[in-house]
This record gives sequence, structure tokens and C-alpha cells, in this order.
Amino acid sequence: MVTRAIAVLFLCLLSSPVFPMEVAGVQIPDADQQLVLNGAGLRKVVFFRVYAIGLYLPEKKASTADAIGATGAKRVLIHMLRDADADDFSEALTDGMKANSSEAEMKALDARLAQLQAIIAEIRTAKTGMRIALDWLPGAGTRVTVDGKAAGSPIQGEDFYRALLRIWLGDKPVQADLKKALLGERQ
Repeated sequence: MVTRAIAVLFLCLLSSPVFPMEVAGVQIPDADQQLVLNGAGLRKVVFFRVYAIGLYLPEKKASTADAIGATGAKRVLIHMLRDADADDFSEALTDGMKANSSEAEMKALDARLAQLQAIIAEIRTAKTGMRIALDWLPGAGTRVTVDGKAAGSPIQGEDFYRALLRIWLGDKPVQADLKKALLGERQ
């Protein structure tokens, strides 16, 4: 009787819908554009909450190499929790890329990084509540979307998108516990 009750409970848990994850009061959808939420977390600087972030892949991956090397579309969705000046936001992304890329890799990414910086400069301020998506679209490149609207033109090269992912997933991530969260471990 107890075994049967456990089996029924287990089946109910398996059939129940997956709910969005909540990070710092922000609902991170469990799926986005036919991608699944790999993990989500909170970016903090000192004690300031900067943004909630979700990593979406075609299927869940638990390791850095598998997540970065996953084939197909990918998405990083950032929900701003405080205002950030475009220069500061751009500098943070650049610093994260530099920390996880060789000098030769950065030189190869230079023009495309300048393209990303120009897109961010057009935003001026990443305002509280703003949603910024960094999408890898095979055949098109890296597309930046702000509150559902495309910003700038796509940035070519999957190597560029992989360098972006290493900001959060690389050997020197911007925040170690955030890396773990994006790889599916709860914060």
C-alpha cells in the first residue's frame, strides 16, 4: 500500500508542469524560443544586486565545455535589477571576455567586440527592469535584443558567442556561484 502511494506520488511529480525559476523576485521562464532553461542566477557586485540571468540551450548541459560547445541556438537573458550606464555595462562584458580569452583570441574578436560596444552605447543606460537577450542564431550570428526589439545588426562568428558565454562560464567567471547556477546548480 505504501509502495503504491509512493509510486502514485512519483508519477504525479513527473507529470506536473515545470514552473519558471524565480531569481531575486524575477520570473525566469523555463523555456524560451524552443530552448530550455539550463540554469539561472543572480549577478551581484559586493552587496548590490545587478541582474538576474538565465542561460537557455537546446538541451540541459551540466559542464562548461558542453554548455559552451552545444550546437544550435543559445540564449543568455539578462533582467536588470539596477540601472547601469552603457559604458560600465560594456566594460564589464569586455573585462569578462578578456579574463577568459587569450590575447590572440581577443585580437581576433576586436572588431566584433567594438560592434557589441556600439550596440550597448546606443542603449545608453541599461535600466532597472530592462531585459537584454544575447542570442546565438546559427547562420545569422549574435543578436542583441532589448525588451523584445533587435538592437544593431547581428555579430558574426560563433567564436564571438562562445567568448561571451565564457564571461559567466569560463575558467575565471565574473562570479563563481553564478557559474554553478547557470550550469543547473541552485544558488
